[in-house]
Amino acid sequence: MQDIRDYDAVGLAELVKNKEVTPLELVDTAISTIKEMNPTINAVITEMFEEARTIATSGDITGPFAGVPFLMKDLESFAEAPYTAGSKFLKEFICPTDSVLSSRIRKAGLITIGKTNTCELGIQPITEPELFGPTRNPWNTAYTAGGSSGGSAAAVASGFVPMAHASDGGGSIRIPASCCGIFGMKISRGRNPRNPDTLGLGVSHCVSRSVRDSAALLDATHGKGLGDPYIAPVPARSFLSEVTTNPGKLRIAFLSSTFDGKPIHPDCQDAVLDAATLCETLGHHVEEATPKIDVQRFTEAFTVLWYQMVSQGITSLPNLVGRKANQEDFERLTWEIGQVGASYTGIETLSAISYMQHVAQTLAVFFQDYDILLTPTLSKPPVKVGELVYQSDLEEYSKLANGWVPFTPVANATGVPAMSVPLYWNKENLPIGVQFFAPYGDEATLFRLAGQLEQARPWSAKRPEMAL
Repeated sequence: MQDIRDYDAVGLAELVKNKEVTPLELVDTAISTIKEMNPTINAVITEMFEEARTIATSGDITGPFAGVPFLMKDLESFAEAPYTAGSKFLKEFICPTDSVLSSRIRKAGLITIGKTNTCELGIQPITEPELFGPTRNPWNTAYTAGGSSGGSAAAVASGFVPMAHASDGGGSIRIPASCCGIFGMKISRGRNPRNPDTLGLGVSHCVSRSVRDSAALLDATHGKGLGDPYIAPVPARSFLSEVTTNPGKLRIAFLSSTFDGKPIHPDCQDAVLDAATLCETLGHHVEEATPKIDVQRFTEAFTVLWYQMVSQGITSLPNLVGRKANQEDFERLTWEIGQVGASYTGIETLSAISYMQHVAQTLAVFFQDYDILLTPTLSKPPVKVGELVYQSDLEEYSKLANGWVPFTPVANATGVPAMSVPLYWNKENLPIGVQFFAPYGDEATLFRLAGQLEQARPWSAKRPEMAL
């Protein structure tokens, strides 16, 4: 069954359709891989093996991914499965219902075999919750897999499954995709159902080895849900068809430093310059240009909204378990952020939202001159496990975390799509992703470009040694 791990999800679905393999064989292969490798990287924290085997042998699986094994991030509602959000406050909670997205994933024929690790409430760029322990990078287990979808990214990079659910409120799809050397598309605000979502920062989609898996899954899940507060423009055609469509000659702007001109790690600078050169070789017009963003104001505004989102989460979780939340129920960082978030005034909130809207307008104007903005995904390579664990100073922690992820939150604040593409590995053989932004609602151009880059420099065969 080793050959099965060489297929992406679309390819596995074809094998099932053609009766070359059964869903049970796929599920059992995935389970075997998890049992062998998960003790090392700690990506899967809830096993749903017997439920998956029952579904695999039911004989009535339908959908574009019928019979393909899948993993859900433990930050999405999935009926009759544990839902902890990485928090000991929820460690005994069993989710009673599917989210709209989960129900669509089921209808697509994917068989969920487990849930993946995430930091508490998904609020950090690493995956090291006290409840389950750290998820490690399969390229080098001394390093982080990124966060907050680190469990999903490490699982995909390790070959547990070809793609897995992931979500992104400030970079949580793209950060671990970069760290783990896989593809991660942060979709447009409102592209997939996500309700409730007061601020519109977060989206849910997946991480994958292949571009076409991401596109095909989005075809199966996109579209408004009842009462959704945001709705993305209807795509002109299927996202899967875009992957093999020539993007034409794109106008690509790129950054080799932060938005305010601060230097980044040489590995990340080399990665973005290498990607710019590759794009130019493919016939695109490439030049260095930067949208004018006041980084200090942006960081302050994003922090207000992020901290309030955490505070709202802490406040709402007691409705799930039926008891009051206390400080000892949460990690120190989570609780302290929640307390600060609760202290902000309505005026501070409205001012933060107003500046986010200003940045969205700035980016929209920038995209009148360019089709794509290319940046590093991160300012430096994956950090070591424990390097970003909170100590005692919230201001210092925020400075360290924001310094590592200065690029990704802009897409969340503005609602535009952005993807991390694995085109570069440093001398230590650690993946260094690069990020491409497109105008709001234009995943099509990103999928076209991603498909072209994947053809020009294939990455799916490049695996961590432990996954070979």
